Amino acid sequence: MTDFIDGLKSFLANSPTPFHAVKEMELRLQSAGFEFLSELDSWNLEAGGKYFTTRNDSSIVAWIMPAKQSLVESGLRMVGAHTDSPCLKVKPQPEIHKHGYNQLGVEVYGGVLLNPWFDRDLSMAGRVSYLSKEGQLSRALVNFKDPIAVIPSLAIHLDREANKSRSINAQTYLPVILGQSEDKADFKQILKAQLEQEGVRDLEEILDYEISLYDTQPPAVTGLNQEFIASARLDNLLSCYMGLVAMIESDTEQGALLVCNDHEEVGSMSAAGAQGPMLAQVLDRLVPDAEQRVQMLARSMMISADNAHGIHPNFADKHDANHGPLLNAGPVIKINANQRYASNSETSALFRHIAKQVDVPVQAFVVRSDMACGSTIGPITAAELGVKTLDIGVPQFAMHSIREMAGTKDVQDLTKVLSSFFGQEQT
Repeated sequence: MTDFIDGLKSFLANSPTPFHAVKEMELRLQSAGFEFLSELDSWNLEAGGKYFTTRNDSSIVAWIMPAKQSLVESGLRMVGAHTDSPCLKVKPQPEIHKHGYNQLGVEVYGGVLLNPWFDRDLSMAGRVSYLSKEGQLSRALVNFKDPIAVIPSLAIHLDREANKSRSINAQTYLPVILGQSEDKADFKQILKAQLEQEGVRDLEEILDYEISLYDTQPPAVTGLNQEFIASARLDNLLSCYMGLVAMIESDTEQGALLVCNDHEEVGSMSAAGAQGPMLAQVLDRLVPDAEQRVQMLARSMMISADNAHGIHPNFADKHDANHGPLLNAGPVIKINANQRYASNSETSALFRHIAKQVDVPVQAFVVRSDMACGSTIGPITAAELGVKTLDIGVPQFAMHSIREMAGTKDVQDLTKVLSSFFGQEQT
């Protein structure tokens, strides 16, 4: 358990943005013998081969070719997750100078729970595109790591109603404070200095960037019995990590695939998102013949892994009384009659069967009938590919907060089920 959780904590800490998460996954896949294939090149795939490709530096697909059968005969056991999390992103022209304070304007990405972002020690990370000294367009990842920004709360003395009713104006309340100066800061110069400090020597001019703010508090195991993991971005880096470890440790001879897409938190409609063509284009290259590809998909199954809402003891009335998942009581099958989740009785039954084989309990989540239901990449992927799909996840608290919480046992249990799923014969 200790090695597994330590690996998870390291992955979370080193993945402040989708770009960094994909880079971390690349390193782990390469260490496990997976070969990188560029989308620009022709692919020569061998039986039993292990491969991965990326798009936009923020989405990744990894797969294992079946050792003894063709993909058409084997089908694919697929696990899907997403690399992005709700956050605050720095605007293109962010500099604000008021009363001697240098601030940055930010944009809200996804459905952020905003209140917890106040009074946190924040840093910045992301991707920068620049012109090199040789006149070439280049890009690099940047991570300040140190706490360099903060959004201070307004004192209770100046807002006596704060504990009763506090709505947040994203435009005026969220600009972060970087420091004090008589002069207005130049954000691109700040980025340039940081990149040079991180070893980028050929930088001539920064052209653009995608920079996110994040909490510098590291992941931690909490609880009297160390039963919880607390961290930023558990939704949904937790599922990325579980899928990654499950694939690496599965030692399967069957066709297996892991896809982790960006942009789920904003609808998945992008070149690198689940509603984009990335996964379909990878599958086109794995099985070029259209009829055979349909046959392969008919023998395949996708498990969409995205965290579920655990029943909060202080807000139990927000759940259906018969469908309130408990932390550390097993992974959750997510069900919705209106197809907000892609699970059906066939895919749920297979998951329950595999979980029983590895002695893992299973829970079910259905949203209250008088509340709207969220969704994830499961229905999108099912509709795009026509593959039978299941939506599952580990239960968690504080979804979309700057710091979330899940059960350490659940994370290991779901990894065990996914690893077994990768090794299953034709689904």
